[in-house]
Amino acid sequence: MKIVLKKKPKNPIIIEGFPGFGLVGTITTEFLLNELKAENIGYIKSDDVPPMAAIHESNIVRPMGIYYDPKNNMVILHVMTNVKGLEWKVGDILLELAKELDAKEIISIEGVGTPIPSEESNSYYYTNSEKNKKKFESFDLQPLKEGIILGVTATLMLQAKDDLSCVFVETHSQLPDSKAAAKAIEVLDKYLGLKIDYKPLLKQAEKFEAKIKNLMEQGAVATDEQKKKQLSYVG
Repeated sequence: MKIVLKKKPKNPIIIEGFPGFGLVGTITTEFLLNELKAENIGYIKSDDVPPMAAIHESNIVRPMGIYYDPKNNMVILHVMTNVKGLEWKVGDILLELAKELDAKEIISIEGVGTPIPSEESNSYYYTNSEKNKKKFESFDLQPLKEGIILGVTATLMLQAKDDLSCVFVETHSQLPDSKAAAKAIEVLDKYLGLKIDYKPLLKQAEKFEAKIKNLMEQGAVATDEQKKKQLSYVG
């Protein structure tokens, strides 16, 4: 697994979102890319991930693309593939990316399951920085006091020595949840002062959810086809 970059921003904030519960991280980063018109500056290459090139509006969408928003000096990792079984490797490569760019902070976006649907998704934070804790508290966001965190976010929480913050948003469905993602955008907007409106995400919910779901399903089909080919080679 390695990082491929054609541009190396200095001291950016890195935002990552993986296809976890409700696909909240993936939808959030997708929305950020579109709203901020972030440019593709590279990708993460891995021999452990089945080769897949998704096509959207005649453009290639890489499984793990790296984008850059110069206005806010923000690097966005946009992931469209399942990294189950690779969480430690991906966490390590993210920390390597942060070190290479001398990042100010890594921000992880994560959906957390709740069995009870509600009109408004509650959101919480975790941070290993007292300075950033005060920023979250300035707009009355509550810390996550109890819970089990899995996946890449967990590897970062266990290993990150520099500034790491996590935004957790409740979702009650495994299906793409744009409403929860909109809440994540609202939190990021207040925390980073991005001055972007999350409301269009609610209006475009069906469009975003359909696109993300379609790309993820294509990826799952591609993975299954890859496995069938490997079996045919053996058998």
